[in-house]
Amino acid sequence: MLVLVTGATGKVGRALIARLGAMAPDVKVRALCHNRVLPETDTLSVVRGSIADREICRAALDGVTHVVHLATCKETPDDVMDVTVKGLFWLLEAFRESPVAQRFVLIGGDAAVGHFFHRHPQPITEDAPHRAYPGCYALSKVLEEVMLEQFGIQYGIDWCCLRAPWIMEKDDFRCSLSFGDDLFGGPDWKEMVGPEVARRSRETGAVPLLLEEDGTPLRRNFVHVDDLVEAILLALTAKAARQRLYNICMDEPVDYAKVAAHLARTRGLPATPVRGPYVGNWMDNSRAKAELGWRPAYDLARLIDSAWDYARPPEEPRRVWYPG
Repeated sequence: MLVLVTGATGKVGRALIARLGAMAPDVKVRALCHNRVLPETDTLSVVRGSIADREICRAALDGVTHVVHLATCKETPDDVMDVTVKGLFWLLEAFRESPVAQRFVLIGGDAAVGHFFHRHPQPITEDAPHRAYPGCYALSKVLEEVMLEQFGIQYGIDWCCLRAPWIMEKDDFRCSLSFGDDLFGGPDWKEMVGPEVARRSRETGAVPLLLEEDGTPLRRNFVHVDDLVEAILLALTAKAARQRLYNICMDEPVDYAKVAAHLARTRGLPATPVRGPYVGNWMDNSRAKAELGWRPAYDLARLIDSAWDYARPPEEPRRVWYPG
């Protein structure tokens, strides 16, 4: 098995390559790297270049049996069509022309169904309609899923899409709840509450308690990188995964009121209510459990505690490599 991993230097790519490297000796990995490069080893080779380049994609796919496509763009309009859309097209073209290619695994995102921008009247299953929210990132996630499915219809390729919500590792979740400049992702709490409330929240270590406009505590979907990697490993070879889409998420969405209660009880931290224009939804992961035998190891308590317990060493400064 030769597995091509795009987006190999990101949090999911690195974790996945580490797991693949620990598997059977006949499992080899090829990393397609662009701005950052991984060191080559006995089991890891590297192709450097952009997936927007057709010849790079052909070279990267040479001899590859399985693809895990992680590379993406966030809210970068100048790049998103070349990288996310054209890049996936070139990868799929090279994949369908290959005599040895077996399965193409795309890591999609809940932005394709509007996550906390569009309300779904029931739990979000894999049959929910695409509903991009404003911006280029959500649109690109819709286009990815549609293109992948159509290549299956057009050419009969074996594909699998794992639709993931916001992916957490290390202290990501703690930083996602910061009122300071170390905020990871969005929304930007300090902009929502104003400078004085943000200052008090920083001083007291308060966490945001996100509310919908009617005052209902909001629920948002997350997945830990370890759980996503386990799902990828299953999806690479599971017979049931042929031309299937799976929601890969925690069993329950994160309820911001429960987050606040847990941190008040275990860490003595206060909470700052923040009312916003967002809506809560519940992603249903039943299909992945039934067909792949996958189970998430992280629940709400473990997600919170692991983020607060993580001690970042000095040689590992926190860096966010993409906007959003």
